[in-house]
Amino acid sequence: MSEGSTFGSLKHLLVGRPIPSHLAHHERLSKTTGLAILSSDALSSVAYATEEIVRTLMLAGAAALTVATPVGIVISGLLLIVAFSYRQTIHAYPSGGGAYIVAKENIGPTAGLIAAAALLIDYVMTVAVSIAAGVAAVVSAFPQWHVNRTEMGLACIVLIAIGNLRGIRESGRIFSIPTYFFLASLLALLGAGAWRAVTGAIVPVVPGGSPTPSGVTALSTFLILRAFANGCTAMTGVEAVSNGVPAFKPPEEKNAADTLLIMAGLCVTLFMGVTLLAGAYRVVPLVESAPGYETVVSQLARGVFGGRGALYYAVQAATTLILILAANTAFADFPRLSSIIARDRYLPRQFMNQGDRLAFSNGILVLSLLAGILLVVFQGDTHALIPLYMIGVFVSFTLSQAGMVRKWRREGGEGWLTSALFNLVGAVATALVLVVVAVTKFAEGAWIILFLIPLLVLWFRSVHRHYERVGEQLSLRGWRPEERNHNTVVVPISGVHRAVVQALQYAKMLSPDVRAVYVDVDPKVTANVRREWERWGEGVPLVVLQSAYRSLMEPLLEYIEQVDAERPDDFVTIVLPEFVPARWWHHLLHNQRALLIKGALLFKPNTVVTSVPFHLRK
Repeated sequence: MSEGSTFGSLKHLLVGRPIPSHLAHHERLSKTTGLAILSSDALSSVAYATEEIVRTLMLAGAAALTVATPVGIVISGLLLIVAFSYRQTIHAYPSGGGAYIVAKENIGPTAGLIAAAALLIDYVMTVAVSIAAGVAAVVSAFPQWHVNRTEMGLACIVLIAIGNLRGIRESGRIFSIPTYFFLASLLALLGAGAWRAVTGAIVPVVPGGSPTPSGVTALSTFLILRAFANGCTAMTGVEAVSNGVPAFKPPEEKNAADTLLIMAGLCVTLFMGVTLLAGAYRVVPLVESAPGYETVVSQLARGVFGGRGALYYAVQAATTLILILAANTAFADFPRLSSIIARDRYLPRQFMNQGDRLAFSNGILVLSLLAGILLVVFQGDTHALIPLYMIGVFVSFTLSQAGMVRKWRREGGEGWLTSALFNLVGAVATALVLVVVAVTKFAEGAWIILFLIPLLVLWFRSVHRHYERVGEQLSLRGWRPEERNHNTVVVPISGVHRAVVQALQYAKMLSPDVRAVYVDVDPKVTANVRREWERWGEGVPLVVLQSAYRSLMEPLLEYIEQVDAERPDDFVTIVLPEFVPARWWHHLLHNQRALLIKGALLFKPNTVVTSVPFHLRK
């Protein structure tokens, strides 16, 4: 079996066989799979949003935890406002693109690039935070695995990347079951907890680990705002459906809008349910780095179901799966958004390429790499990653809603004022939250994101300028072909053998001016080459170059410069005799001189380098 077929078989095993382009419409999402793929981020955030609220309020003492419910109500109301605002975006922009397209078309290119940078950063953070939180759920149930958090997180990234490389429809099948398992498990938990509350059978949860520090500060407005900012993690992922409208089956707009409303209703129900029950069961957050750590959801499940029984482990398994697979929302949207930005020539064009399975493979691989680096740097600690979260998503929320206001005002039409007012409320609300998040989390790490967004925008612009310069230089407008009447062909040789003779025969077909070049590093070997050349040289003159320091490259490159100087307006073609081993590992047994020559001449004008391969048998 050849190297190519071996690689192809391994690739097919991991990502599946190629899908023809004409079957792309079969890869679209239904509302059922769309909810699983595009809503898993928003749905899963309820597993740690409540914990982030109570963790902050706990600093003012256990009595301050009563503030968690009103904070949760405000966040839920904001979530519904944003969801309904994005529903209008879906109908106005059925081609997808979300905040990037809306901001670019209605505010300007710079606003669009800011939204794009914010979203791409947020998608990377989504993968890192979701997987870190999922691993935290695992170690809550199995404390002995606490030391392997980073390795477990990296393994999860690899598995999700492979699932997405297999294509949209297949990833939908993979991820649908865990999403609906999580919904069923958490709704059962909330139902059982509510029943215990109604019947008066609630028993406060006894912490199994070290509670976070309490009573170290007063319950101030700033502390409440910090708790609110942390709890706004419950809103992440709301924009995913509007970005992925083209991925739905027809009618795309209706299916996407329906999915968004279902997702918003479920998010509010689960988030408020966990928040209310956490207060009723007096759940307190624990120190994540300390032995015996448990998430708030784990403590709640233990309290509602009376210990670590089958139902407890079912909730923990479902939570783990949804948190880990919530990263799939980013894997669905990061590559798609990257392809749209690349189409506008602000990202490398490789992001536009679809792989064998109709997935944007390069975007998937880049996202996996960046998220993996984050996990390693922050050692898989959810609470260390949270301060970097949400800045990006609220920047995109605000720019998207502001762009929609300008769109309604510019286009007018029936009912435009009502639509504009609704988006204006969303823009103002998300802008206020953005300010709160930026101020309260700045010192904790949010400054990194505030620095990265403009840095990314500058990079986008530099990529765009490069493509513009390339387009100008390749344009045929006003260009006249240059007259080139001569081609000097240089054939570097390392000896006299079949590969060299074959290359000489090819070179003589290109030009009557062919010169073979040999670098003399050993007089005895050179004398033997001269003798062999008289018989096998095909009548081509042999130029022997002297090398005082036994260097092969330097004399050769100097000679090519000399040939080029003879005819500066004509071509110089370098024909490289190159034999190809039968096994990939055989390359390690040979020097890579041809590769070095290609690299050295890559940026030299008027010089063409071509290889004449000679394939070796096994």
